[in-house]
Amino acid sequence: MRIGVIGGAGWLGSAIAGALLDTGVVEPRNLSFSYRSKRPDRFPDAFWTSDNQTLADRSDVIILSVRPADWPDLTVDAGGKLVISVMAGIRLASLCEQHKTTRVVRALPNAAAEVCKSYTPWTASAGVSEADRAVVQAIFDACGVQDEVRTEREIDYLTGLSGSGPAFPALLAQAMMADAIAHGLDRPVAQRAVNTLIVGAGRLLEQRDDCPAETVQTFLDYRGTTAAAIQEMATAGFGTAVVRGLAAAFQKSVRMGDTS
Repeated sequence: MRIGVIGGAGWLGSAIAGALLDTGVVEPRNLSFSYRSKRPDRFPDAFWTSDNQTLADRSDVIILSVRPADWPDLTVDAGGKLVISVMAGIRLASLCEQHKTTRVVRALPNAAAEVCKSYTPWTASAGVSEADRAVVQAIFDACGVQDEVRTEREIDYLTGLSGSGPAFPALLAQAMMADAIAHGLDRPVAQRAVNTLIVGAGRLLEQRDDCPAETVQTFLDYRGTTAAAIQEMATAGFGTAVVRGLAAAFQKSVRMGDTS
């Protein structure tokens, strides 16, 4: 299987490619990248080109990893091949029309693809076969965990929830670290404390069978310091802020897909 990454010099394209190579999904000689101006130093055994059509012609699977704002100028003829978009907002119908294929997938990996811990939802056009689905699953299993979802509306919602997701724990970590420093902790100590907390919480949620609500309730039932903090955050509007943030991301994803 030959895979081409348009925008492979960018951060997300490089992260996906690194995961594919690390897990053996593709060999370096069967991996192609395009770049705009200067060829990067990464992946020296792969094929590099500044011509996107050349990349498409020598690939069986084409991954589109460019900024959505740059996509309208990307006039690549896929010739009926499998095209996987990791761009937020761009609709399946538009991708099929512009790239001349009925085999299109919209996927939304996130920043954690760099460490093979991305959650990647994806949805497919009517022309995508079971064999194509197996390819998509293999690609995004290499990046972490993947799910095929039913509709593009679900992808638009998940663009905010999981596509943007790593930024949200980082936002919480930023606020906690600032508070720790304000209370006199040295920055390195505050950073280790907060980062370890975030990573540990993620592992705990991953390995327990409980849903997050049950974990929160467990701490509330202890009626200790954690319960006091949770109750104060709830009173301050923590849940409302999260809902409003996710709604803003969802609305932005829908607007980005309006190419009319």
